[in-house]
Amino acid sequence: MDNGLGHEGSGFINFRHYAPDPKQHGHRWVDIKRFRFATGAVDDSGLLGAVIGHEQFRDDYAGGGVVPDGPRHGPYWIRLITPDLYESISQEKALRILLEWADPLPDVSPEFGADLRQEVFDRLAAADGIYYLGELDDEAIHDWGRVHYEFHEFVIIDRAGGQLTLVVAADD
Repeated sequence: MDNGLGHEGSGFINFRHYAPDPKQHGHRWVDIKRFRFATGAVDDSGLLGAVIGHEQFRDDYAGGGVVPDGPRHGPYWIRLITPDLYESISQEKALRILLEWADPLPDVSPEFGADLRQEVFDRLAAADGIYYLGELDDEAIHDWGRVHYEFHEFVIIDRAGGQLTLVVAADD
């Protein structure tokens, strides 16, 4: 356990693997990191702080993977990300953000929808809390953070299941 969260595993949905024409995927992907926490754990703000402090959060999502002592998270400096930057949103708003970002979806295989549903949409449906990290100001963007055209981050909390899921949907 790290900061009260145990990393259970990760998933990655690369649109390129589902599109019949490699040019149609728009360099889009979804990264999923799954964590377990004890039921009765701290409040949502505490869980957000725990995921920010977790080693798995230290991922620049630019091909280097998790860097245990790294200073970056996606396009941002980690030191400038705090729990209060996450907005509590509804399942409907989360779905709208994701579907607008993914549109237009290429003609993809049926496995794409099934994988996206299993890894993301089903977790949103079971959530007690959904938090969205909106776009931060220029000061928060690290030295080469503009490599992502769009960067959408969700923290999905399922208290009944004792699971927290960090979902990053981006393109580069």
